Amino acid sequence: MFKKILLPVDLAEPEMSEAAMPVALALAKVSDADLRLVYVQFSVPIAFADYVPVDLGDRLRLAAEGKIAELADSVDYAQGRVSSIVRFGGVASEVLAEANDWPADLIALGSHRPGIATYLLGSHAAAIVRHAPCSVLVIRGATADKPSTAP
Repeated sequence: MFKKILLPVDLAEPEMSEAAMPVALALAKVSDADLRLVYVQFSVPIAFADYVPVDLGDRLRLAAEGKIAELADSVDYAQGRVSSIVRFGGVASEVLAEANDWPADLIALGSHRPGIATYLLGSHAAAIVRHAPCSVLVIRGATADKPSTAP
């Protein structure tokens, strides 16, 4: 079935990852697939470079790597079958790049009910679905029945 499942996680909104994690893990176990967690950290815009500490990027990377490694270690799956990576940039473009680089044959991602910003700007999930090099499974989170308060 699947051999490499990529699971984007949002460390700032864990409820989306919490909904997708058990589904991705069950698919990985049934398929005897490797599971990779990917977190995309925003890059500090160049316009703000003079206003942030020089080592901010390194500190953000180290903090994100620690959190996602801890999350990967907590997954109840065979040792060596779960890995994690932190990428910098836009969420959709970096998830797609990781799906190509690794290469994944399934992206399993959490989603939530769209807010007004999603209607105006589009969602990360929609962009990933449209441009993915592999199959994509979108898993609605527990907040799917609740109206979004996001702008």
